[in-house]
Amino acid sequence: MDRGFLLGDAVYEVIPFYHGVGFRLPQHLTRLQRSLDAVGIELDPSIDLGAVFEQLVARNPGRHQAIYLQISRGVAPQRKLRYPAELRPTVFAYSYPIQLALEGPLDQVQGIRAVTVEDQRWLRCDIKATGLLANILAIQQADAHGADEPLLVSEGRVTEGTSCNLFLVEDGAIVTPQLEPHILGGTTRGLILELAQQAGLPVKQEQVAQSRLVHADELWISSSTRGVLPVIQVNGQPVGKGVPGPLWFKVAALYQQYEQQLLG
Repeated sequence: MDRGFLLGDAVYEVIPFYHGVGFRLPQHLTRLQRSLDAVGIELDPSIDLGAVFEQLVARNPGRHQAIYLQISRGVAPQRKLRYPAELRPTVFAYSYPIQLALEGPLDQVQGIRAVTVEDQRWLRCDIKATGLLANILAIQQADAHGADEPLLVSEGRVTEGTSCNLFLVEDGAIVTPQLEPHILGGTTRGLILELAQQAGLPVKQEQVAQSRLVHADELWISSSTRGVLPVIQVNGQPVGKGVPGPLWFKVAALYQQYEQQLLG
């Protein structure tokens, strides 16, 4: 009778751990708290999520792991939309092995192919909620077109991917859709912006019309488990020269340096 199982009344996070070190862990926990606050789930303050993560990583094999954390509103006596005032949230987590994002020479990264898909999700995508059926359907559309990633379009503007944020390069400037309720602020998105600004690269955050995709010099996606990847094709048309672009190489190298500093 858990409401997360029956109603999708839950939020989640996915956190990479490289050699036992949480990647952007404070940022992930901050976003988790924002999601909990947005849906009105109050987690028992005595629950030490950091200790839970340490145990999971220590007890499971793999140099690098990701932790999936899900917190639901809890178990209710009946399956109803209206819930009792006091429920005890269910905290569920597990880990699984992953690879280090962008591990190896960058010149071996071939890039991914994307298609645009109409965004059919709800209006609060900034909440990392577990109801992902619309995302699943978008992935199915991408698969049907032989693409790796769907780029979601809402009212003529591109927002993000199903589990990643989007970047464009136009005239030497890095552009990413500005945060709004229809976009989830990725922790890696924030890192890419930090690295670019520290390197003195021009960065813009603004609404991005779908028509700008075909004219962009470069496209990238970013996520916690994939890092930052070049998009070399959209809807069957090449992006720029159809290969990873020079600015991606620069930012990806900065990302790899950040990873190595994290790992010591």
